[in-house]
Amino acid sequence: MTRIKLNRTAQSRNQPVAEQNRTKFQDAGVFVMNLIGSPGCGKTTILEYTARHCPGQSAVIVGDVKTALDADRILQCDIPAYPIETGGSCHLSAQMIADTIARLDLDQLDYLFIENVGNLVCPSTMDLGENIKVGVLSVPEGDEKVRKYPALFLRTEVVFINKADLLPYCPYDVERVKEDCRKARPDVKVFEVSAAQGTGFGPWMEFLRQPDV
Repeated sequence: MTRIKLNRTAQSRNQPVAEQNRTKFQDAGVFVMNLIGSPGCGKTTILEYTARHCPGQSAVIVGDVKTALDADRILQCDIPAYPIETGGSCHLSAQMIADTIARLDLDQLDYLFIENVGNLVCPSTMDLGENIKVGVLSVPEGDEKVRKYPALFLRTEVVFINKADLLPYCPYDVERVKEDCRKARPDVKVFEVSAAQGTGFGPWMEFLRQPDV
């Protein structure tokens, strides 16, 4: 009989490191948010606005397959930004985050934002040690994404509907999308914003000021 040795799954390798990250974040009192959305949905623009108006000290980790272009944009907001080039991987891993936070003074931070690789599927189930996952939708993508990619929206405590300034020009049913989000997760918070115009961010800023955030 031939015996085949199976390697551990990516999830089983990832989870112990995620728990170590979570412990480090909790010990330092840092609230960590993992932003997940399609390429071009506006994750970086949302973070640019947030970085300028955040009510505490923050830093951003930016994941991309190649380049540090998005991290450079965050740096221009005078916020520390740390790029991760995955070299082809479609999501960040807990080990990538662990290697990056070794360069940070977590005790000096209130918030850490992680911009995941642009993808609605692969990052959705990968734990990085964050407090919450934040889903980012945008109007030009179409209004069926919550239904088509449910794994993410079962796990997101916050969802942005971005590029709301384009609603007059796109067939997009905002109320249906909000309903889809709440069917997936009844306690989800949905923020309708235009990151390019800097509008609609008041409720998001209030969310960040909550005592348990």
